[in-house]
Amino acid sequence: MVLSKGFEIEMYTGTPQGDIVGLSDKITSELDGFMREPDSRNVEYITAPFFDYEQLLCGLLCPRLKLRRYLQELGDYTLIPGSTLSLGGSDKFLRSDPDSPYHEYIEQTYGTKVVTASVHINVGISDPEILMRACRIIRLEAPLYLALSASSPFLDGKATGYHSTRWGLFPQTPTSVPLFASHADHISWVEQQLELGTMQNVRHLWTSVRPNGDRRPYDLNRLELRICDLVTDPIALLAISAFLEARLLQVIENPNIDPLVKSSFSPEELIAITAQNEIACATSSLDAQLTHWFDGRTITARDWINELYESATAIAKQQGFGCFLSPLQKILREGNQAQRWLQLHSLGVSSRNVITQAISSIQERELELEDKLCSSIVA
Repeated sequence: MVLSKGFEIEMYTGTPQGDIVGLSDKITSELDGFMREPDSRNVEYITAPFFDYEQLLCGLLCPRLKLRRYLQELGDYTLIPGSTLSLGGSDKFLRSDPDSPYHEYIEQTYGTKVVTASVHINVGISDPEILMRACRIIRLEAPLYLALSASSPFLDGKATGYHSTRWGLFPQTPTSVPLFASHADHISWVEQQLELGTMQNVRHLWTSVRPNGDRRPYDLNRLELRICDLVTDPIALLAISAFLEARLLQVIENPNIDPLVKSSFSPEELIAITAQNEIACATSSLDAQLTHWFDGRTITARDWINELYESATAIAKQQGFGCFLSPLQKILREGNQAQRWLQLHSLGVSSRNVITQAISSIQERELELEDKLCSSIVA
């Protein structure tokens, strides 16, 4: 059994020099399949759900290649890697839709803390009770996915002290979200938040993981992992997704993989531990010292991932997607994007030069993958 997978990708647009420029009004009016975010400097596209990783790769690449061609028609514009306003602009919010009351609320309540770029990974799970159990376990392990994906060490041209400045500053809303014991528990809680006004609508649940579906909170069919920074290398993103899928297949197969059953901590303690782990990974990513939800032992993010990787590899090979999981070892060995950028920065390379080098290298990577795998689809 394999699961359906799809991405929601947010990306910044701007110049080859790394300056972010708001173009989402033009993009969304001219190109099908792209949606505006509250701030005009980033734009979103969503892949269809696929079971097959080769199809998912092309679903990830094709819209981006189409967007790149359109940006060239507009002028000397490109796509900017990273998950924060790396080189400047965090002092002002650039509304993409001045007439939207929801965008008005976002700007007034959160400001540019939400002007970030990220990737949300959606994985199909149709049984609502299995989905809730999957959300419980992945919520506690979500910091590991942040550690693998961190790509926002800069803000306004300076190193911030975070590997994921995005998650370090992001306003998780509502401020307290429990581990839902059942689907009915989730429905009751969401209805209460809407009544209290702590959520403006059913989408206004900004936490690391949430159940998703076509009529939330009632009809749910997928887990949405929201914690990841933007991973611009498609092969790295597929590896992180394969790691998530393998873990979810374990959870589906074994009902005992459940923190409400197996952990030595109370649900409230688990939430507190996870909040600390998220901040640790936002700060130090793969090198972060974490508290394991199962027994409270201290473990680095890298070691925890390696512990899970062995069983994930067996499942991935059995289900035929082992080759898409294996690039995860390169991330563990060489570091995530934030760590690689900070290493350059420590050698005296300016934040602007770090970003401009990354702009060039990711474009080359996409062209390489297009030539190898997707030329027939793109054509």
